[in-house]
Amino acid sequence: MSAATVVLPDADATRALGRRLAGVLAAGDLVILTGGLGAGKTTLTQGIGAALGVRGQIASPTFIIARVHASTVDGPALVHVDAYRLVSLAEVDALDLDASIEESVTVVEWGAGLVEDLAQDRLEVELVRPRGSQGEEPRRALVTGVGSRWSGVDLGALLGGPSA
Repeated sequence: MSAATVVLPDADATRALGRRLAGVLAAGDLVILTGGLGAGKTTLTQGIGAALGVRGQIASPTFIIARVHASTVDGPALVHVDAYRLVSLAEVDALDLDASIEESVTVVEWGAGLVEDLAQDRLEVELVRPRGSQGEEPRRALVTGVGSRWSGVDLGALLGGPSA
């Protein structure tokens, strides 16, 4: 398991992190995003979608739960899921995400504890937004690669800092 942390001073930096992550993502990859409300999960996904060249606006899929964004550049589609309102593994199974995971990049907001069984290998991104700092303290992202898929990826170099 490899991990690295990066400071995200604003939304542009969060989107830029998404673009950098997209540079190493491929069909079959699962990305699990965690963090409080307003931490930047959808903003990060916007950067991933832009770099993957997918169709449609990347917006929080809270009420739709899952959106598929087709590629405009002959790359993998982006499946963007918001598991915030899901409370059971049965509800996750009903989405049938495993049917498309091999040919898509799947990004799941609020997916910790619910979607890890979709793939042996995954990228976990925890977005931390400091409370009570009135915007003075920047957000941070802790990126962790789980499984053999990520064992050779230098996340520190990818994120612009040392690996943990």
